[in-house]
Amino acid sequence: MKTNNSTSFSGAMEKRDEDLKKAQMLDARARNISHNVRCTECGSQSIEDSQADIAILLRQLIRDEIGAGKTDKEIYSKLEDEFGETVLYAPKFDMQTAALWLTPVLIAGGTAAGLVYSKHRQRTNVHIMALDLIRSVPLTPKERVTILDLLIPPPPPPQGVVSQLRRWLNLR
Repeated sequence: MKTNNSTSFSGAMEKRDEDLKKAQMLDARARNISHNVRCTECGSQSIEDSQADIAILLRQLIRDEIGAGKTDKEIYSKLEDEFGETVLYAPKFDMQTAALWLTPVLIAGGTAAGLVYSKHRQRTNVHIMALDLIRSVPLTPKERVTILDLLIPPPPPPQGVVSQLRRWLNLR
Protein backbone atom coordinates (compact mmCIF):
# COMPACT_ATOMS: atom_id res chain seq x y z
CA MET A 1 0.00 0.00 0.00
CA LYS A 2 2.88 2.30 0.69
CA THR A 3 4.04 2.29 -2.95
CA ASN A 4 0.52 3.01 -4.11
CA ASN A 5 0.37 6.17 -1.96
CA SER A 6 3.81 7.34 -3.11
CA THR A 7 2.85 6.78 -6.75
CA SER A 8 -0.34 8.75 -6.20
CA PHE A 9 1.59 11.50 -4.42
CA SER A 10 4.25 11.79 -7.15
CA GLY A 11 1.56 11.84 -9.83
CA ALA A 12 -0.18 14.69 -8.01
CA MET A 13 3.16 16.55 -7.71
CA GLU A 14 3.84 16.10 -11.42
CA LYS A 15 0.36 17.36 -12.26
CA ARG A 16 0.84 20.35 -9.98
CA ASP A 17 4.25 21.13 -11.51
CA GLU A 18 2.78 20.83 -14.98
CA ASP A 19 -0.10 23.16 -14.08
CA LEU A 20 2.34 25.65 -12.55
CA LYS A 21 4.53 25.63 -15.67
CA LYS A 22 1.48 26.10 -17.86
CA ALA A 23 0.29 29.05 -15.73
CA GLN A 24 3.76 30.63 -15.86
CA MET A 25 3.86 30.25 -19.66
CA LEU A 26 0.41 31.83 -20.02
CA ASP A 27 1.41 34.68 -17.68
CA ALA A 28 4.64 35.31 -19.63
CA ARG A 29 2.68 35.34 -22.89
CA ALA A 30 0.13 37.78 -21.46
CA ARG A 31 2.91 40.08 -20.22
CA ASN A 32 4.60 39.99 -23.62
CA ILE A 33 1.38 40.99 -25.36
CA SER A 34 0.69 43.67 -22.72
CA HIS A 35 4.12 45.24 -23.31
CA ASN A 36 3.23 45.72 -26.99
CA VAL A 37 -0.13 47.40 -26.34
CA ARG A 38 -0.35 51.14 -25.61
CA CYS A 39 -2.55 52.34 -22.77
CA THR A 40 -5.40 54.29 -24.36
CA GLU A 41 -5.67 56.57 -21.34
CA CYS A 42 -1.97 57.27 -20.70
CA GLY A 43 -0.73 57.07 -24.29
CA SER A 44 2.93 56.92 -23.34
CA GLN A 45 2.89 53.68 -21.34
CA SER A 46 2.17 50.09 -22.18
CA ILE A 47 -0.81 48.53 -20.45
CA GLU A 48 1.68 46.34 -18.58
CA ASP A 49 3.24 49.42 -16.94
CA SER A 50 0.07 51.48 -16.50
CA GLN A 51 -2.22 51.38 -13.48
CA ALA A 52 -5.14 53.08 -15.26
CA ASP A 53 -8.50 51.31 -15.03
CA ILE A 54 -8.59 50.68 -18.79
CA ALA A 55 -5.11 49.12 -18.66
CA ILE A 56 -6.19 46.75 -15.90
CA LEU A 57 -9.28 45.78 -17.93
CA LEU A 58 -7.20 45.25 -21.08
CA ARG A 59 -4.71 43.05 -19.21
CA GLN A 60 -7.63 40.95 -17.95
CA LEU A 61 -9.10 40.80 -21.47
CA ILE A 62 -5.77 39.54 -22.81
CA ARG A 63 -5.57 36.86 -20.12
CA ASP A 64 -9.16 35.81 -20.86
CA GLU A 65 -8.42 35.60 -24.59
CA ILE A 66 -5.31 33.50 -23.93
CA GLY A 67 -7.38 31.25 -21.67
CA ALA A 68 -9.89 30.88 -24.49
CA GLY A 69 -7.10 29.55 -26.73
CA LYS A 70 -6.66 32.58 -28.99
CA THR A 71 -3.34 33.17 -30.75
CA ASP A 72 -1.30 36.35 -30.23
CA LYS A 73 -2.23 37.51 -33.72
CA GLU A 74 -5.94 37.07 -33.00
CA ILE A 75 -5.60 39.01 -29.75
CA TYR A 76 -3.74 41.87 -31.46
CA SER A 77 -6.38 41.93 -34.21
CA LYS A 78 -9.19 42.11 -31.68
CA LEU A 79 -7.51 44.96 -29.79
CA GLU A 80 -6.84 46.79 -33.05
CA ASP A 81 -10.45 46.36 -34.19
CA GLU A 82 -11.84 47.65 -30.89
CA PHE A 83 -9.37 50.49 -30.16
CA GLY A 84 -7.78 51.34 -33.51
CA GLU A 85 -4.29 50.80 -34.89
CA THR A 86 -2.72 53.30 -32.47
CA VAL A 87 -3.24 50.91 -29.57
CA LEU A 88 -0.34 48.79 -30.91
CA TYR A 89 3.21 50.03 -30.47
CA ALA A 90 4.30 48.41 -33.75
CA PRO A 91 1.83 49.30 -36.48
CA LYS A 92 1.51 46.82 -39.31
CA PHE A 93 3.09 47.50 -42.68
CA ASP A 94 0.58 48.69 -45.28
CA MET A 95 0.25 51.56 -47.74
CA GLN A 96 -0.69 54.03 -45.00
CA THR A 97 2.33 53.22 -42.82
CA ALA A 98 4.84 52.59 -45.63
CA ALA A 99 6.42 56.04 -45.21
CA LEU A 100 6.77 55.46 -41.47
CA TRP A 101 8.57 52.16 -42.00
CA LEU A 102 10.61 53.09 -45.09
CA THR A 103 11.85 56.57 -44.12
CA PRO A 104 14.66 55.31 -41.83
CA VAL A 105 15.75 52.81 -44.49
CA LEU A 106 15.77 55.50 -47.20
CA ILE A 107 17.69 57.94 -45.01
CA ALA A 108 20.29 55.29 -44.10
CA GLY A 109 20.59 54.21 -47.74
CA GLY A 110 20.97 57.81 -48.95
CA THR A 111 23.61 58.51 -46.31
CA ALA A 112 25.53 55.36 -47.21
CA ALA A 113 25.34 56.20 -50.93
CA GLY A 114 26.57 59.73 -50.23
CA LEU A 115 29.51 58.44 -48.20
CA VAL A 116 30.44 55.90 -50.87
CA TYR A 117 30.24 58.55 -53.58
CA SER A 118 32.32 60.98 -51.52
CA LYS A 119 34.96 58.31 -50.91
CA HIS A 120 34.94 57.43 -54.62
CA ARG A 121 35.46 61.10 -55.56
CA GLN A 122 38.41 61.30 -53.18
CA ARG A 123 40.07 58.28 -54.74
CA THR A 124 39.59 59.19 -58.40
CA ASN A 125 40.81 62.30 -60.11
CA VAL A 126 39.46 63.05 -63.57
CA HIS A 127 42.70 64.71 -64.65
CA ILE A 128 44.76 61.64 -63.78
CA MET A 129 42.30 59.35 -65.52
CA ALA A 130 42.42 61.60 -68.61
CA LEU A 131 46.22 61.54 -68.60
CA ASP A 132 46.16 57.75 -68.26
CA LEU A 133 43.83 57.49 -71.25
CA ILE A 134 45.88 59.88 -73.37
CA ARG A 135 49.16 58.20 -72.64
CA SER A 136 47.67 54.68 -72.77
CA VAL A 137 50.15 53.83 -70.05
CA PRO A 138 49.45 53.99 -66.33
CA LEU A 139 51.45 56.54 -64.37
CA THR A 140 54.28 55.48 -62.16
CA PRO A 141 53.85 56.28 -58.48
CA LYS A 142 56.35 59.16 -58.73
CA GLU A 143 54.54 60.66 -61.74
CA ARG A 144 51.19 60.28 -59.96
CA VAL A 145 52.50 62.19 -56.90
CA THR A 146 53.90 64.96 -59.09
CA ILE A 147 50.66 65.34 -61.06
CA LEU A 148 48.57 65.30 -57.88
CA ASP A 149 50.75 68.03 -56.38
CA LEU A 150 50.15 70.13 -59.49
CA LEU A 151 46.44 69.47 -59.93
CA ILE A 152 45.08 69.42 -56.39
CA PRO A 153 44.83 72.87 -54.80
CA PRO A 154 46.02 73.31 -51.23
CA PRO A 155 43.30 73.03 -48.58
CA PRO A 156 41.77 76.35 -47.49
CA PRO A 157 42.77 77.65 -44.08
CA PRO A 158 40.40 76.57 -41.28
CA GLN A 159 37.68 79.11 -40.59
CA GLY A 160 34.80 79.49 -38.20
CA VAL A 161 31.55 77.59 -38.37
CA VAL A 162 29.60 80.55 -39.77
CA SER A 163 31.94 81.07 -42.73
CA GLN A 164 31.93 77.32 -43.45
CA LEU A 165 28.13 77.35 -43.40
CA ARG A 166 28.08 80.34 -45.77
CA ARG A 167 30.51 78.60 -48.12
CA TRP A 168 28.41 75.45 -47.99
CA LEU A 169 25.27 77.44 -48.78
CA ASN A 170 27.15 79.51 -51.41
CA LEU A 171 26.17 82.77 -49.71
CA ARG A 172 29.64 84.36 -49.41
